[in-house]
Amino acid sequence: MEHQLIRAVEEALGWKGPGALGRVFARGTMQDPSLTSRVLTPQRLLDIAMRRSLNRPQFRCFQKGDEVHPAVYYTDSVSPRGQSISVVNMRGLGRLLGEGATLIMDQVNVFDPTMEAACRALQWWSHERVQVNAYLTTNDASGFPLHWDDHDVVIVQLAGEKDWEVRDTTRTAPMYRDADPNSVPSQDVIWAGTLKTGDIMHIPRGHWHQATRSGGGTGHSLHVTFGITKRTGASWLAWLGDWCREQEVFRHDLDREPGSGTTALVTAATRLIGERSPDEFLAAYEQRAALPRHGPFLEALGPLEAVVCTTHFPPLIERHGETVEVTASGKKLTFAAKAEPALSVLLSGAPVRLDAATVTAGSEVSEVAGILVKEELCAVLTPELSSGYTGLVTSGAS
Repeated sequence: MEHQLIRAVEEALGWKGPGALGRVFARGTMQDPSLTSRVLTPQRLLDIAMRRSLNRPQFRCFQKGDEVHPAVYYTDSVSPRGQSISVVNMRGLGRLLGEGATLIMDQVNVFDPTMEAACRALQWWSHERVQVNAYLTTNDASGFPLHWDDHDVVIVQLAGEKDWEVRDTTRTAPMYRDADPNSVPSQDVIWAGTLKTGDIMHIPRGHWHQATRSGGGTGHSLHVTFGITKRTGASWLAWLGDWCREQEVFRHDLDREPGSGTTALVTAATRLIGERSPDEFLAAYEQRAALPRHGPFLEALGPLEAVVCTTHFPPLIERHGETVEVTASGKKLTFAAKAEPALSVLLSGAPVRLDAATVTAGSEVSEVAGILVKEELCAVLTPELSSGYTGLVTSGAS
């Protein structure tokens, strides 16, 4: 899937693919500034807040460096029958933002189709799970204090300006669950400056950083942070722990008597490490990712006209003589070889109109699309979902 945001990230940071992800700090400016308003605007973020039932910590507000009590900007919407739904009090939120505050919405990709499609494209690109958080700051509100993240982040400044300070690490490759709290910031400043609309920055895991508009006067800033959590050696060892349960030697109680049974256990563990490589773990991580979340296809609502592949990672398509196997989301589907052109188009990650795809990929397209939707590897391309791709991803039938 070729997504305009990925192209903008690579061009701005001087990358060719995701190989530099997590390695070095990088900063640049996208070549097409009009892309920023297509990705997300402050008003669209506020509209999402207004139309959803949100709760902290997914939706939070900060003012003068402290989190604002939810009672200030939350309320209950009560129906005539007394049913209560927690919603954002837009008047209260407006007052906060008018005074100067920071609004944070985590996992915007759950609520917004453009953010959903962008995260999926970044997952196909990086082969890692991605989520996006949005930060809207008004006037000279301060942001989070100096901190580090346990994942790599790609920051896209979508509107206004924000001041940043990025420092070096104090612990190599720190983790959320770690042997060291890593609580003392580095004094080595790598970069300090202002991100302006269209700027893109990559901060690798463990680098200390902070962002603020403190002293910036009136104005605003909107940026999104794509959090990309890469697999580690510890992830591989945890995966091996699941595999070891297949062997009886690992299911026995550990005897406290010195030397009893430990030789066989160590031998089995060494053999397991040799049999299940890190490469196999990474492949299994992608191919066994959970099924994506999307609406079902109901024939009663009309015929299937357009679809898009929504798996978290690119499906694996393999030709075996007269058959083609598709592996994705813990499933393995087998098709006749003549379905291969249709599968290539339908599983490209780009939206596909079936009438157009039939011309380029053959008459099997509609039947194959029905199977992929039933198996939940593809979703019905509703107008809402289609809007997340419009202007950002070329149609798969092109």
